[in-house]
Amino acid sequence: MTLTLLSQPAPLSSASSAIPRADSALRLSLHPVPNRRALVDRAWWPYSRNAAAELPGLIAAVDRLLDRVTLRIGVHGDMWQSLPRRIPARGRQIRISWSRHTDPRLITLSFDTGEPVVLLIIPSGTAVGAAEATLKLTGQDTADLTPDDIITLATLPSRPARARPFVRWPPAAQPTETTRPGRSSARHRP
Repeated sequence: MTLTLLSQPAPLSSASSAIPRADSALRLSLHPVPNRRALVDRAWWPYSRNAAAELPGLIAAVDRLLDRVTLRIGVHGDMWQSLPRRIPARGRQIRISWSRHTDPRLITLSFDTGEPVVLLIIPSGTAVGAAEATLKLTGQDTADLTPDDIITLATLPSRPARARPFVRWPPAAQPTETTRPGRSSARHRP
């Protein structure tokens, strides 16, 4: 699959339904058809930890891209500042539920229809290269990867390090007589 970076939000059409989308203004990677085998559906890179400032844009983008109506958002309470109980969105109030028993790196969006969407949250202070690599990686098949795996793979260097020549360790020694416990190393002649 190819990840498409959009500079402006674009309506989702049937022709583009197979292409994962990333809205660069919102820094969001989202696929219209979530992979139910994966632990995370895609990723989101907010600009800050201020929930009141960040969540309205996320809700609007997800509603538009998935053509669904977000009803509830679940977050880890300690990871956000200014965490309201409700956020207004297109004539409705979205309930924000929080817990300290969930993975702090995940956010769950629940809808009026269909399965919830779970996004990996890329911390706002993450370096651009690592964050973009995470957004791209979550655009691929991550069915067997945990959030830790995704973050680790995204932060690895993009080019493999130059291979060092093979060096045998310890260095091979010249063949010598071996001794067994209780025996002398000298050879006996018959």
